Amino acid sequence: MRDGTLSCLVTGGAGFIGSHVAHRLVELGHAVRVVDNLSTGNRDNLRDVADRVELITGDVQDPGVCARAVDGVDVVFHLAALGSVPRSLADAWGSHDANVNATVRLLEACRHGGVRRVVYSSSSSVYGDTPTLPKVETLEPLPRSPYAASKLSGEQYTLAYARAGLVEGVALRYFNVFGPRQSPKGPYAAVIPLFLSAALRGTPAVVFGDGEQTRDFTYIDNVVTANLLAAFGPAERVNGWAVNVGAGDRTSLNQLLQLVRDVSGVDVRAEYRPPRAGDVRDSLAGLDRVRQVLGYDPEVSLADGLRITWEWMRSREGEPVAARA
Repeated sequence: MRDGTLSCLVTGGAGFIGSHVAHRLVELGHAVRVVDNLSTGNRDNLRDVADRVELITGDVQDPGVCARAVDGVDVVFHLAALGSVPRSLADAWGSHDANVNATVRLLEACRHGGVRRVVYSSSSSVYGDTPTLPKVETLEPLPRSPYAASKLSGEQYTLAYARAGLVEGVALRYFNVFGPRQSPKGPYAAVIPLFLSAALRGTPAVVFGDGEQTRDFTYIDNVVTANLLAAFGPAERVNGWAVNVGAGDRTSLNQLLQLVRDVSGVDVRAEYRPPRAGDVRDSLAGLDRVRQVLGYDPEVSLADGLRITWEWMRSREGEPVAARA
């Protein structure tokens, strides 16, 4: 570190969340390296900072790639992962390899490469489907999918290395992150880009279940802020903790669809389908610990985040079908 700047590695930095982290680090003047195998990431996500980011195309399951990626790095933001509960149910080994084995490979490289801190991206899915709300970090984790189990395992490896004094570590349990650059394409797309895409295209919005299940939708800027607080906070306060990163509010899918109608001006019709295996009924982040440990407080609301995301999607795809008719 020189003059208050850090050398930072963002794994999965060409992906949705990772690219936002990379952009913010560049804006703050830090040296940024990205490693991404581009299986789900996209170079275009880094287009605006391409001349200020070193991109390594490779997989952190490869020890050689890990060693090269962490060389000279102060802080690692570990966002590389294979997401999606349904995908993990179809390919449990794929989730395990990408989310557990790769994390241990990376931690070993960090340990031997002199990295100071690892900020691990975990998931609210580790809590499972217990009725207790809000979800607080002292609850027993009860993952109900291979994806959730893999994220919990990676989290626990990171914190174990921290407690053993091998490398500082913090785990961030994200709750339903959304925002610009989140793709609505593919079989594992998240609900907000899918609903907004339905508004743009004039198609029904698919709702699995009755739509009364709730989620804590968290705008991307809040998540980026949490990552920076975790990376730059004093070790005596942040090291070794798992913390929730959410908005601290919950919204049903039916309510979300109405918000999409409001922000888009399109009367999107709901198409209800049977519930999906592995999905949880209700989710809400307790924020007491993250406020204490990181000093985090969400700044961008769901409504404001939806408006920003809608404008971003509309700028890429044009006016909605309903408005063009």
